Amino acid sequence: MVFASGLEGDLLLVARLLFGAVLAFQGVNHFLNVEQMSGYAGMKGVPLPGVAVIGTGLILLGGGLGIVLGVFPTIAAGALAVFFLVTTPLMHDFWAVDEEQAQDEMIQFLKNAELFGASVLFLAISGTEWAYSLGIGL
Repeated sequence: MVFASGLEGDLLLVARLLFGAVLAFQGVNHFLNVEQMSGYAGMKGVPLPGVAVIGTGLILLGGGLGIVLGVFPTIAAGALAVFFLVTTPLMHDFWAVDEEQAQDEMIQFLKNAELFGASVLFLAISGTEWAYSLGIGL
């Protein structure tokens, strides 16, 4: 019950809103730009890129909303952590692209590494009670 009330609960809510809402927005963006994102995923060698874009959009949307609402936070944070663990080196392989793209890919790689860390942090605290959450699930 560390995050159930008080300043800790308020700060956790701010973190949940910033983290989860941005990821949910990115999930929506996957659905709005399936064709463009599928082309990029296909270029990176992802099999069935259209299906992958929709699937990862569902993970981002569901995981982000799960964090924001406090609904199944263990599943939400775990799914996001796995998403970042798998997609980061696959999609942002800065070491394997030409010099023109390397800087952009490294920035995206590092951003995703940070998001992976935040996902793991939310996973670590998912077993505690969160203030302002629906409190559903694990």
